This record gives sequence, structure tokens and C-alpha cells, in this order.
Amino acid sequence: MNTTKSKVVIKGTKDGLVFFMDDTCSFQELIEDLREKIEHSHQQILSGPLIRISIKLGKRYCSPEQQEELTQIIRQKGNLVIHMIDSDVILKEEADKQNETPGFIIQTNTVRSGQVLEFDGDILLLGDVNPGGTVKSTGSVYVLGNLRGAAQAGLNGNRNAVIASASMRPTQLRIADVISRSGEEWSDQNGATEFAYLENDQMVVAKMNLLHRLRPDLGEKKA
Repeated sequence: MNTTKSKVVIKGTKDGLVFFMDDTCSFQELIEDLREKIEHSHQQILSGPLIRISIKLGKRYCSPEQQEELTQIIRQKGNLVIHMIDSDVILKEEADKQNETPGFIIQTNTVRSGQVLEFDGDILLLGDVNPGGTVKSTGSVYVLGNLRGAAQAGLNGNRNAVIASASMRPTQLRIADVISRSGEEWSDQNGATEFAYLENDQMVVAKMNLLHRLRPDLGEKKA
């Protein structure tokens, strides 16, 4: 009896077939087992109408050339359509890029007159920004307190950034390169919980309960 571990395991799902590739054997062994299954096995499964194929590489890294070799073998069957190639391995460049992505910073203090706090990423300030104080961020600025000083968001040019506060009474707001007009946007809001955002290159202030509608992408960010 042949007890050799299969290098390629094929399983059916409601969306098609999934090819699970062994990530411990050599690539050549993987190719040979895949070719054997495509050419001589599973003929009842690998025939008939079009079937979507997902390839799961596990912890194996395959170069673009190796991925092409895998897909060419599978495409020998004209009814097999490659839908996705998935790997748990990311390139060093991708990892470095993820590490460089600004995160979400929580700061607990009051920004007093003359103080300037500057951050890379989104900032949640649990405190007040007093007149004469300034908070700057490349991302969005959220103040869980009184914003009576200046706040600048999107310093890197991010025009989707927002500035939010539990009590909006700032001396100045700035998002990317757009600067608020003195007091006009929030003069009739009675200091309610609001956020400022850009719409058609203009600074607009809205109630906080509209944030998820006007900036749905902000909810996708990870802390």
C-alpha cells in the first residue's frame, strides 16, 4: 500500500475546488504530484462545466514564475479557471510597508496654551485643547474633550482625514491644505459633538452621528 503523503489535496466547496498545497516538500515534488492528479486522477471531478479553482499555498513562498507554472498545469483542463492564489507568506517589502503604516495613538493630557502636539497617524486625545494650544496629525484628530485651540489633520495631504471633538469651539481647523474660516463653520452648533471634514475643497462641520455615512472608510482602520 502506498503510504506516501499527498502533496496536493483537492477539496470541493460551494464556490468550486480548493487545491491545498503541501508547504513542507520541495517545489519539484509539489509540481510532480499536481501534474499526476491533473493528468491521471480525479477525472470525474476535473471535467464537465467550468469550475473555479482556489490555490492555497500555506506557508510556502512561490515566485511569480512558480505560480505561473502551477496555474499552467491546472489549466490543462479547459474547464478549470484559476480564481485565487493565497499564501500565508508576505514579502519583506510588504511587511516593511505594513510596519510603516501609521497607527492609532491615544494620548491623555490637556494641551495648554503654547503647547504643540504632533503625531504620525490618527490621534485620540482624552483631554482638552485650550486656546493657544495645537494638535497636529498626519491622520485624523479626535478630541474627547473641549477643542478650543487649533487642530490640524491630514498633514501629509490626506484630504479624507477628519477632526472631531466632544465640544467644538476651535480657534482654527486645518485638514490637508484647507484652513477653516474663523468660527463660521461651527458658530451655530452650540459646542455639540461634531466633526469637520472636506467636501468639494470646503471645510464642513457635521454632527458626529453622520461620520459613518460621510467617511465609511474610517471604520475599517485598525488600532
